[in-house]
Amino acid sequence: MIIYNVTSNVDDSIHDKWMAWMMEKHIPKIMETGKFYKIKIVKVLGDEQHGGVTYSVQYSADSREKLDEYYRDHAPEFRAELRQLFGDKILQFRTELEIIQEFKMI
Repeated sequence: MIIYNVTSNVDDSIHDKWMAWMMEKHIPKIMETGKFYKIKIVKVLGDEQHGGVTYSVQYSADSREKLDEYYRDHAPEFRAELRQLFGDKILQFRTELEIIQEFKMI
């Protein structure tokens, strides 16, 4: 399993609009692609030196192939929409994580 992680520092001036867009439009549209079985939004705790609020959005895919299909077939459109709506008010970086083992309490 692969986690596609997008870390975003969101400027205070667009925070509420961005969060509403994520919850009501963006994440539902990404789930509709069928490439991810789970999406998690987590807030990064701590004070930001440059202001804003930082979030990690973790998109869980069953396979490398599904993630590659997402990159090829969907990512350009979603990234363009983000730029159009929010411009330079969001700073992002992306990472890929491979799940080696998961441990859970019973």
